[in-house]
Amino acid sequence: MKKEFHCWFSPSLGKDMEVNIYGHAGRPMVVFPSSGGSFYEFEDFGMIAAIEDYINDGRLMVFTPASVDKESWLNESAHPADRANRHNQYDSYIIHELVPLIHEMTGRTDIIATGCSMGGYHSMNFYLRHPDVFNAVVALSGCYRLSYLIGDGYCDDNIYFNSPLQYLPNCNDPWFIDLYRKGQIIACCGQGAWEEEMIKDLSTLAQIFRDKNIPAWCDFWGYDVNHDWPWWRVQLPYFLNHIL
Repeated sequence: MKKEFHCWFSPSLGKDMEVNIYGHAGRPMVVFPSSGGSFYEFEDFGMIAAIEDYINDGRLMVFTPASVDKESWLNESAHPADRANRHNQYDSYIIHELVPLIHEMTGRTDIIATGCSMGGYHSMNFYLRHPDVFNAVVALSGCYRLSYLIGDGYCDDNIYFNSPLQYLPNCNDPWFIDLYRKGQIIACCGQGAWEEEMIKDLSTLAQIFRDKNIPAWCDFWGYDVNHDWPWWRVQLPYFLNHIL
C-alpha cells in the first residue's frame, strides 16, 4: 500500500498540521479523528487494515488529517465562543487547504467524509455544512448536538451552525436540500455499551431527514454493538461496500 506523510504550516490555524495519505487512486475519503485524535489514529486502531482491499485495488484513497479538538470543543478552559472560533479555523483548514490538495492529488471531487465517535460528529457536520465539497458521509457513533460537549448555557451563531440537530431542522434553503438529496448519507450507531447518547441523537437526526424527504440510511446495530473500535472496523467496510 502506498503511504505518504504531508505536513505544512496552516495559515488558517497558525501551526503545522499533519496528514497521512493511503493509496494510489480511487475515490477520496477524509477521515476525521475521534476525540482529540491524531492523524495516525486510524491506522493505529486497525481501520486502515480493515479497508485495505478498497485502497489496494485503487477504489479508495484515504486522507487522515489531525484534529484540533483539544483546542476547540474539548478545551474546557476556554469560553464556548472561543472554542467555536477555533473550530471554524479548523473548518477553513479542511476546506481551503486540505481539500485543494485532495483535488490536486486525485483529480476527483466526489469526496467521502467519515469518522468514528467525535469523528462521526465532524464527518456529518462537514458534510451538512459543505455539501458542495463532500457528496457522501459515513458517520459512525456520532453525537450531533454541541450541548453534549459545551452545555446549554451559551449559544452564538458559530455554535448554532456547528450543531446539526439545531441548524438542520431550520434549513429550508433549496440549494442545500437539493445537494443533500443528491448525496449519499449513512449514519450508524450500535445499541450496546456507551452508545446511549448516540442512539438518541441518531434517532432525532433520522426523523429530521424523513421530515425533509432527504434520503438517508440511519442504521442501528444490535445490543451487543458497543461504542468501540472493534465494531467500527466491521461497520466501515460494510458501508463502504455500498458506496463504492
